Amino acid sequence: MTDKLDPKYMKRAIELAKKGEGYVNPNPMVGAVIVKGGRIIGEGYHERFGALHAERNAFASLTEKAEGADLYVTLEPCCHHGKTPPCTEAIIENRIGRVVIGSRDPNPLVAGKGAGLLREAGIEVTEDYLKDECDSLNPVFFKYITTRMPYVVLKYAMTMDGKIATVSGQSKWITSEASRNEVQYMRHRYMAIMAGIGTVIADDPMLNTRVDGLRSPLRVICDSNLRISPDSNIVKTASEYKTVVAYCSDEGSNASRLEAMGVSLEKMPSKDGHIDMKALLKRLGELGTDSVIVEGGGTLNDSLLRDDLIDRAEVFVAPRMFGGSTAPTPVGGKGIADIKGAPGFELEKVTCHGADVHLSYVKK
Repeated sequence: MTDKLDPKYMKRAIELAKKGEGYVNPNPMVGAVIVKGGRIIGEGYHERFGALHAERNAFASLTEKAEGADLYVTLEPCCHHGKTPPCTEAIIENRIGRVVIGSRDPNPLVAGKGAGLLREAGIEVTEDYLKDECDSLNPVFFKYITTRMPYVVLKYAMTMDGKIATVSGQSKWITSEASRNEVQYMRHRYMAIMAGIGTVIADDPMLNTRVDGLRSPLRVICDSNLRISPDSNIVKTASEYKTVVAYCSDEGSNASRLEAMGVSLEKMPSKDGHIDMKALLKRLGELGTDSVIVEGGGTLNDSLLRDDLIDRAEVFVAPRMFGGSTAPTPVGGKGIADIKGAPGFELEKVTCHGADVHLSYVKK
C-alpha cells in the first residue's frame, strides 16, 4: 500500500532539481525522491545536459528495493529515447507503486504520454502535485520547448532617478559588489548573454562568468554595421568563450579576421536600421540556445521592448541619483507611443544586496 501524500517529499525534489541550474540547459531542471514506509530510500536530480535524468539517478542511489514505493518527481517522466533511455522504463522495471508528478511536460514527445504509459503498466499516477512550485523551476524550458525561441531576461542597474550612467558616460560602478556578484550567478543560469556594440565600445567588457565552477554563457553581440574591433576583449577571447556577432552590413569590414580569431558571424535582416531582434532570437533558438540574459544599452533594450520580446526583467536599483536630462536611461530609442500597447510585468520578488534593491519582474 502506498503512503499518504506528503508535500515535504516534493519540496525535497524541488530542492534537488535546483542543483542542476545552469548545467542542464536546454533540458529542464528535474528532481526525484523515492519514498517507502515514510522513509526516503533514493533521490537524485538531472545534473548535466546529456547525463542521466533525475529518476535514473534516484534509482542508482537506492538503499533498498523500490517495489511498491512512491516516486515524487517534479516533471512528468520522459517516455522517449534521447541522449538517455526513457525514464518510464526504469520506473516500470523497479516496480514503483505510485508516481507523484509536479509539472506536466509540454514537450510533444512526452506530453501526457509518460503518465499514460505508467498507468497502462498498472502504476498509480497523481499529477499536478505542488504544480505551481514545480512549474516555477522551468519557465525557460517551457517556452523553448513549445516555441523554439529563447527566454529573454533583461538585466540592468540604475540609480534611484532611473539613470544607467552619468551625463559624461560613467557607469562603473552604479551598484554594490554584492549586486555584481549576484549577476555572475545570473550569467551562469542562462545559456547566452547579449550586449550591443555601444556597450562593447564604451566598456570593453568580457561578458563571462567570474566565479569558479560556474559556466560562462555564449556571448552574443548585436553589431549592425560590424564595427567591433579585433582588439576588443570580446574578440581577443573568442577562442576561449563562444562568441556570436550578429550584423546586417559588413561593408568591407574585418569579417575574415574576426572569423579567424574564433568569432561566429551571423548576418541578420535589419529593422529600422538595426538588427531584427525577433529574427536574431529565432536564429539563436535554431542554434540550441534556450535563454538569453541581455546586458545591453538603451538602444538594444528599446528594440526588445517595442517587439514585446522580454519575458523577465531583473532590475537593480542603487541608492544614488545622477540627474541630467541627457544621462542615459535603461530603455532609450523611440519608445512606446501608446500606453495601452506597453508590455506589462508583474513583480515576482524583491531582494536586497547590500544597500541595493533587486526587483524581479515577469511578463504578464
